[in-house]
Amino acid sequence: MGVEPSKQSFGSECFSPQEIEANVEKMGIKKARSPLMASLLQAFLAGLYIGLGGLFFCIVLADTTLGFAAQRLLGGLVFALGLGLVAIAGGELFTGNCLIVMAWFQGQIRAWEVLKNWSIIWVGNFIGALTLVFLVFMSHHYAMNNGEVGNAVVKLAVSKLSPDFTTIFFKGILCNILVCLGMWMSYAGKSVADKMAGLVLPVAAFIAAGFEHCIANMYLLPLAYVLVQHGHVPAGLDVSVVTIPAIIHNLIPATLGNIVGGGFFVGFIYWAIYRKAYQH
Repeated sequence: MGVEPSKQSFGSECFSPQEIEANVEKMGIKKARSPLMASLLQAFLAGLYIGLGGLFFCIVLADTTLGFAAQRLLGGLVFALGLGLVAIAGGELFTGNCLIVMAWFQGQIRAWEVLKNWSIIWVGNFIGALTLVFLVFMSHHYAMNNGEVGNAVVKLAVSKLSPDFTTIFFKGILCNILVCLGMWMSYAGKSVADKMAGLVLPVAAFIAAGFEHCIANMYLLPLAYVLVQHGHVPAGLDVSVVTIPAIIHNLIPATLGNIVGGGFFVGFIYWAIYRKAYQH
């Protein structure tokens, strides 16, 4: 067995992984037992915040002069706005809340409390994301750069709606491994700068790689649907896949994959290492 990490190993300005694990457990208990209205309002904000990250990302995608790698990297960096707002300004995000399983594994909350929290936060995130869809559409933001911003949204949606269930599921796993690692590293920091620095690169990586984040998709896919319904279709692009059933087909496996990625690959494994292995 390896040596237990100490606080001193990580310096006085950040928390060690074992301290993060203990703090995440405490947060899990609080989140699972938070009043309904408070949870919904915080989830509403988080859904809107992640949508703002998606909005920022699509502005970068609308610049057709950028090369592939530069466009994906820069787009991923600006998308980090969304998770940064959640982590620092405050909000309850479904994908991040996959980590509350750590409190369940430790026997501090029950399975039904985990499922209740996930259900409330998922719905609240969706309401927040759809609210931003309405605001963005009514603002005609999509018309920027001669309509290229709207074109970028629709093209992105087509690429997300075309894969099969299994592909989306595994993209969802990979996505939330990175998102929850970003949240995990932000929990190590004690300042705003530390927290933002911790989450930026994992978030940029999942965006650059094209993985599936169910909450980001709650903004991007409905916005694309509304644009297509109002005749905003990029020339030569087949948008027949941009339908409500296809959006549901994306959100279900993306959500399930996000649960596995965050709940197992980050939550369970870190709990097993830093709590179960050292609790005696």
